[in-house]
Formats: sequence, C-alpha cells, structure tokens
Amino acid sequence: MNEFLDIYTIVFIALSIFVIFRLKSVLGQRTGNERPPFDPFQRAEPPKPEAEGNVIPLPSAQRPNAAPKEEAPQIAPAEQLKGIAEAESPLGRELVRIIEVEPLFEPKGFIMGARAAYEMIVLAFARGDRRALKDLLSKEVFDSFSAAIGERETRGDKVDTTFVSIDKSEIIDASLKGKTVAVTLRFASKMITATRDAAGTVIDGNPEKIADLVDVWTFSREAGARDPNWRLVSTQSDV
Repeated sequence: MNEFLDIYTIVFIALSIFVIFRLKSVLGQRTGNERPPFDPFQRAEPPKPEAEGNVIPLPSAQRPNAAPKEEAPQIAPAEQLKGIAEAESPLGRELVRIIEVEPLFEPKGFIMGARAAYEMIVLAFARGDRRALKDLLSKEVFDSFSAAIGERETRGDKVDTTFVSIDKSEIIDASLKGKTVAVTLRFASKMITATRDAAGTVIDGNPEKIADLVDVWTFSREAGARDPNWRLVSTQSDV
C-alpha cells in the first residue's frame, strides 16, 4: 500500500512541477509594455501648462526663437469677437486695435489662458509661494502680495484654499496706450477658504462653506516685446 502511495505522490509532484514551469514560462515573461504596480496612494501629477518658468503665456505672441509656423488663415476681427463684444462697441474697437498690433492675439484663447493664471495665482498666494508668483505679477502687484504674505507669516497665520470652479470669465475692458496693451477680465468663482491663526483657530472664512467670489483683474504686456507673457498689473474685488 505504501508503495502505491509513494508512486501517486511522485506523480503529483511531477505534475505540479510541470504546471508551475509552464505558468512561469507564459506569465513570467516581460514584453516591456507592462504597467507599473498600482499604488493607491500615489497622486497623479496634473498636466503642467506650457510655460517659461512659472509664467503662463496668455495667447498673443509667438515665443522668441520658436520654430516658424505655417501661417494660419486670418480670421476677421469681428468673427474673433463673437460672444465677447460687439465690434462697434468701445470694448470691441479696443480689442480690434489690439488684434491689429498683436496679430496672434485671440480673445477667446486669451480668456482660457487668463483662467489658468487666475487659479494659479490664487492658490500660490494662499500657499505664500512667492517664487511661483514672481513671474506672474508686475513688480507693484508682487510687492503688495509679498507684503501681505509677510504679515501672515509674522502672525503665524495659515490660509487653506480649495478652488472649486470658475463659473464665468469675461473681458470687460481693454486698452492700447502707446505700446502698452492691457486687458481686464471679471472672474466669478467658487472657493472654500479659511484663515487660521497660529493656534489653528479659524479667524476668517469658513472651511466648510463654498464662497462665491467676483474678482476684476487686469493683465498687461508691451506690444511687440520679445517677452510673450502677460502679467497681472491690477486686482480688485467686485462685490
């Protein structure tokens, strides 16, 4: 009887070795296209905007040293202004003037770039990230923001801000004075923001409530300048 048991044992061991070998030969091979192991705690990196340093280029001018592009068919200014301003309105006429001196200025594309800059600046200010702010703001605005951040740091205050959405963004003013181009936008957004003192007590805002905010920001640049980027030159709240 023991001899039969030994024979069956040997057979089962042989079969097991054969099955393991076959599985390893099929499943153990790497093709070079395998996905890395899934890490449930790893945060996906958000797509980075195309920028020089921390600057978000608002569409208007081709970058210096950029490869030449095929000329796109010109779109009539009146077509570019559809949904933004009437061509014969004061705002429309100023935007047409800007388009004439900045042929690559596209009002709709500009609004999309300004939305990205708005969110980046708001969050960088909340974090106290001067480095991120420096290339996005004019010197005057940067000095003002930096001073406010410094006061918070002195007191030990911390600002927690969660950006919920930008519900509306529109160009409300534009000007061309000499070579200085300025475009003003109104942003209607939703955020959760709260300021805590050094002890962690909320002294402003509400960490559990979504607040509706309306801001009026002006971006500016020099027409024809080698630097293609726009910078924030003025901010105010529109209550």
